[in-house]
Amino acid sequence: MAFTISGFTDEINKDFGIQMEGAKKYGLSHIEIRGINGKNIGAFDKEEIKPIKKQLDENGIKVSSIGSPIGKFYINEDFEPHFAAFKNMLDIAQAVEAKYIRLFSFYPPTKDADPALYRDDILKRMNEFVKAAKGTGVMLLHENEKGIYGDIADRCVDLVESIGSDNLRVVFDPANFVQCGEETYPSAFNKLKNYIEYMHIKDAKQNGDTCPAGQGEGKIKEILQSLKDMNFDGFISLEPHLSRFDGLAALEQDVQYKNLSDNGERTFALALNSLKAILDELK
Repeated sequence: MAFTISGFTDEINKDFGIQMEGAKKYGLSHIEIRGINGKNIGAFDKEEIKPIKKQLDENGIKVSSIGSPIGKFYINEDFEPHFAAFKNMLDIAQAVEAKYIRLFSFYPPTKDADPALYRDDILKRMNEFVKAAKGTGVMLLHENEKGIYGDIADRCVDLVESIGSDNLRVVFDPANFVQCGEETYPSAFNKLKNYIEYMHIKDAKQNGDTCPAGQGEGKIKEILQSLKDMNFDGFISLEPHLSRFDGLAALEQDVQYKNLSDNGERTFALALNSLKAILDELK
């Protein structure tokens, strides 16, 4: 099977050493970096990240993607410092040998504003990111985060097709689509399948609460089956977000989980085992 499992190991623990231990314990060859020792990845520079790269190398762990916050800002905020932060993120990605940077397509100025009114400014800024990344060996991946311009499939397609660069593709996040009232499969998937480079494994119920893969409305099994049929060769990255999961308390009574070190490790293990159960069911 062509899927490589990765994950946001900062959901295990903020301590990067413990993240490394968790990645090895659960058999991960790659992780998606977002939080390191309580700091966001964007708070580092290319010199400060060198000890982190050393830890990765010493533990035999590679980076599947930088889980950056780029583009998760209001469109009317000053772009220059944000663009400088993006260029720093490119340096970090190269320093840790990450092929991808996850990013977003900006919030409208107010929650009730029509995103279409800001399309031109958003496309202009996204295009600046793409141009800056050209020639670096780093591909940009847009995630369908709730509330940003590209939170629904049609606007994700608009972004990718309007910019028209092989260096901008999408992270498909089923839970985020569910939280926006989108049908993940077949609707959103069929619109975006030609642009999917990377998957986030996160599921959600109709009320918006996150849950283990296969227990919500994200249709993760159907999506992974379709990707398999398309000979997808890429990362499926665990982003559990299970702190509000209704069944979490029951884990305390489950022999498989009750002896794990803390809440973060329990929820990460649950997310991983739920994903593996789905992979085992695929044809």
